[in-house]
Amino acid sequence: MKCLVLGGGGFIGSHLCEELLESGHSVRVFERPGVQASLPRQLVQRLDWREGDITSPAEVHGAVEGCSVIFHLVSTTLPKSSNDNPVYDIQTNLVPLVQLLEKLRAGPARKVVFVSSGGTVYGRPTVVPIPETHPTEPLCAYGITKLGCEKYLSLYRELYGVRSVVLRMANPFGERQRPAAQQGAVAVFLHKALIDEPIEIWGDGEVVRDYLYVKDAARALVRALAYEGPQQVFNIGSSRGHSLNAVLREIEGLLGRPVKVRYTESRSFDVPDNVLAITRASAELGWTPTTGFTEGLARTLRWMETLLEGQALVPKGRRSADAPAAAPAALGRKQAARPNSR
Repeated sequence: MKCLVLGGGGFIGSHLCEELLESGHSVRVFERPGVQASLPRQLVQRLDWREGDITSPAEVHGAVEGCSVIFHLVSTTLPKSSNDNPVYDIQTNLVPLVQLLEKLRAGPARKVVFVSSGGTVYGRPTVVPIPETHPTEPLCAYGITKLGCEKYLSLYRELYGVRSVVLRMANPFGERQRPAAQQGAVAVFLHKALIDEPIEIWGDGEVVRDYLYVKDAARALVRALAYEGPQQVFNIGSSRGHSLNAVLREIEGLLGRPVKVRYTESRSFDVPDNVLAITRASAELGWTPTTGFTEGLARTLRWMETLLEGQALVPKGRRSADAPAAAPAALGRKQAARPNSR
């Protein structure tokens, strides 16, 4: 099957491309100009790579041609900054999706798999773990826009038969996540710890989040590709919560030393507890995560240690004992798709 991955050069997108190729699918990537693939060279050579602007209907529509499934992983904003310019959030995220749906309803049958935000669409939870039936009351423009995208996908499914599946994803982490992207506590914390800089935490560090290893996230996306059942929206998480302080303790345990921490004022849109119920995904998609938080954290740490050592940023003596010798792709590469839910 020919698949289009909007944002395939990013963190989740690169792992999705890898999973799709290994599953026998052909893959076209649509990315911003200048973005480099965070994949081994032998896999990059198998990709049909296209560049363009997600807000340009002509460029996006050109990339769609010949593809049966579109994975939508692009976001131009972050939860923490989206309230600063909600008009931009709508113009560069919601409007391009509706333009894409207009294209799809007028052409041959295609399917959209959309990555939404399990961390922002629900708002303050009244029950944890949070089921898909929980009220949706986002506290930031990012979450409102994601929810708006979900509603338009549902509308076009009902009115025009454009098939779609929405994955409300928890906080993904793992190899290839850039700490410079200012999103993703695990990557930022690990990077700061390894270069011996203070880790900044908003609030007292007791907010609880659901962290999902990225390869499990990619497997869920591939499962959604083949799904033809009655449900449209799925939570994709670990169903287990970790406070920021607990993440710090896990990192200290892996490093065998304490890390520097600086606590600052809490943020108004940070809910105290966000853990996703994944019963529906397990029953309908046949998907559950297979990599626990500690194991995923250790893999991410080894990847980042090797990378930073190659850049002469971390002395060998600061590495954990089981770090590998092979160097992966560079941390500093740009990534267009900023995956969701924080």
